[in-house]
Amino acid sequence: MRKIWVLAALVAGLLVGVTAPAQAANILANAGFESGSLSPWACDGGSVVGSPVRTGSHALAGGVTAGSTGQCTQTVAVQPNTAYTLEAWVRGNYVYLGVTGGSSTWTPSATDFTKLSVAFTTGANQTSAQIFLHGWYGTGTYYADDVVLDGPGGEPQPGVPGTPGTPQLGAITDTSIALSWGQASGTVTGYRVYEGSTVKATVTGTNATISNLGKCTSHSYTVAAYNDVGESAKSQPVSGRTSGCVNTGLPKHALIGYLHASFANGSGYVRMADVPDAWDIIDLAFGEPTSPTSGDIRFTRCPAGECPNVESDEEFIAAIRAKQAQGKKVLISIGGQNGQVQLTTTAARDKFVQSVSAIIDRYGLDGLDVDFEGHSLYLDAGDTDFRNPTTPVIVNLISALKSLKARYGGKFVLTMAPETFFVQVGHQFYGGSGAGDNRTGAYLPVIHAMRDDLTVLHVQDYNSGPVMGLDGQYHTMGGADFHIAMTDMVKAGFPVANTGRTFPGLRPDQIGIGLPAAVSAGNGYTPPAQVQQAVTCLVKGTGCGGYTLRGGTSPDLRGLMTWSVNWDRYYGWQFMDSHEPFLNGLP
Repeated sequence: MRKIWVLAALVAGLLVGVTAPAQAANILANAGFESGSLSPWACDGGSVVGSPVRTGSHALAGGVTAGSTGQCTQTVAVQPNTAYTLEAWVRGNYVYLGVTGGSSTWTPSATDFTKLSVAFTTGANQTSAQIFLHGWYGTGTYYADDVVLDGPGGEPQPGVPGTPGTPQLGAITDTSIALSWGQASGTVTGYRVYEGSTVKATVTGTNATISNLGKCTSHSYTVAAYNDVGESAKSQPVSGRTSGCVNTGLPKHALIGYLHASFANGSGYVRMADVPDAWDIIDLAFGEPTSPTSGDIRFTRCPAGECPNVESDEEFIAAIRAKQAQGKKVLISIGGQNGQVQLTTTAARDKFVQSVSAIIDRYGLDGLDVDFEGHSLYLDAGDTDFRNPTTPVIVNLISALKSLKARYGGKFVLTMAPETFFVQVGHQFYGGSGAGDNRTGAYLPVIHAMRDDLTVLHVQDYNSGPVMGLDGQYHTMGGADFHIAMTDMVKAGFPVANTGRTFPGLRPDQIGIGLPAAVSAGNGYTPPAQVQQAVTCLVKGTGCGGYTLRGGTSPDLRGLMTWSVNWDRYYGWQFMDSHEPFLNGLP
């Protein structure tokens, strides 16, 4: 190991501006688990065992289960702009080693102890690194021993200011956002306001106004203090949106439901005219492609042989107009469980725009719901920046949605109904970057690109496995805790797996909670009292149980979505009757 490190250090020293470690030193504590305990490693399960071991008397046995990768982490101080080498000896099926927000490696199978190695260089202002080891869901226990992080330990550079307080939003106009923040400790020359990695303002005080912004655009800012010695770590982010948005006419808190318009199932067919007035957004399910890659979307109304009580097209359109006259929004939902849509080419993209427009125009609809499931969205190898995606199915979908928005204008209603696998799971695993499923988090680039045009994101909080929240704990569907944790992630934003980038949270008025209407509608049914406990926590900050909101309260939370209107009718309108008056009673 020593000779290997020397070679890595010599190579790293040739890089301009990168400091090579002056001497090799393992800066991890309890690196061989010889203390007989896990501390100071933080592990999701797992234990220290006496066999198998590579050296010494102990090794780590990772606690992999069907719902956990058995991740263990240790955070250590490092020096900025410095080359490091991370190594570990591992065995088992699917073992991963890496640095959170940085490089990683893995092995699919090691019957005896095998060395994994990762080289990385810290950022210009980086003072800590989190090392991780984990296995993969349901693949069995992994083992690790003799973990080494080679390089100099780090201490905060003397004289650098402390981190400023989290920015707060001030006055907002069509073209500007005002910010203020808590003063940093130490000697401070001034503050830099960042949007991403770009400096948007440099000031000497603790407030700034960012100007020359577009109308109705979303922005996320951090602040760093600086002096002659250097720059502090960046503050926590704050997100805001300029004013000047077109009013879509939705109520502050909305009830959203899918209507089985193209098929029948055990819940039966519901005519558009028979949908109760409580439903504020009605999603027509589903428009589906002629083939997965054609982009040619067709909406075929349920045939009379399958739905004996189906109305005529004329009656259907008249009922839509009646709903719209009441201020309701009727959308075409594209995809669903069986409608795989992969816009792999620009020709498919253009056909998607043309065919969806034809459906909207024929029925006079208010917008579009994107309900891509299954294998519609994925990320190609190397596509790790959700802000600048390169995978064709992602890039072409974003382009198509922007074209539809431009065609129909500011009142066009755009909603999305991804599964947790495509959104919140991106906090742990993003695409194939960790050698896992290349669909994890695949909605994030689409949501991010459309955030200024997105009306409501209602993630399906059902048909989901356990998902790790911002508290580092796994949350399981079916109770208030799951909806609180999953919604808080969308509001607060979250680091995206090991990409080193953070997905900025959405505005509360863009966020809904997706739920099955009844036990037959989907796995993860939540009783009304538990749903309302979750909403109360998110809106008012009370009744949150043991969970602390990272994104703060959301008085403007848009509301609740359900699959489906038909299932709710089948069960006597329990969802509607429970939740519509509750939503109307919120401040």
